[in-house]
Amino acid sequence: MDLAAFQRDGALRITGLFDVARLERLRALPVDGAGVRLQDPQLPELIAPATAAASELLGAAARPVRAVLFDKTPAANWAVAWHQDRTIPVRERVQADGFGPWSRKGGLLHVAPPIAILQAMATLRIHIDPVDPDNAPLRVALGSHRLGVAAAAEAAALAGQHVQIECLAEPGDVWAYSTPILHASERARAASRRRVLQVDYAAQDLPGGLVWAGVG
Repeated sequence: MDLAAFQRDGALRITGLFDVARLERLRALPVDGAGVRLQDPQLPELIAPATAAASELLGAAARPVRAVLFDKTPAANWAVAWHQDRTIPVRERVQADGFGPWSRKGGLLHVAPPIAILQAMATLRIHIDPVDPDNAPLRVALGSHRLGVAAAAEAAALAGQHVQIECLAEPGDVWAYSTPILHASERARAASRRRVLQVDYAAQDLPGGLVWAGVG
């Protein structure tokens, strides 16, 4: 993998990381809505190739701390404005300096951490279906992972100051991102299914008694 490109751009395509057998198992994951947060004892083994890639990108043993299955279909065809992913899932609420506000998503407790926590993470999107220009590919603003905290009202303008790419993919491909990179997605222009399993990885423990929720 081109680690220098990942560190520079904050995004990297890894082609063919998941074989046909693992893709079939991914297709069997339960889907109940457009974005489902998964916790399953079998999930760590299923996503092992992504975990190995995340460890290489982060330079230390990485563990999956959140998994979300996105299922974009003609009936669930949403758009997402430019933004950063700013929260992490934790097991229980513990007051720690720099952490907050708190929220609950998909039954899991989330908190916004200091930006340094996010900058030390990697997000890997495992593509179950093909993604072409008409199928709402994720757009990322290269280099924006180094901006620090980007206010929601300023995200689009900040993204406009960077080179933007569409993250096209074939089944089995993985797009890896530095977690705080600015990204967006339009509504699909063609009626087709686009399933992506997005997994966030960390290679460090949380401070102050906070514990990652995990995926298993």
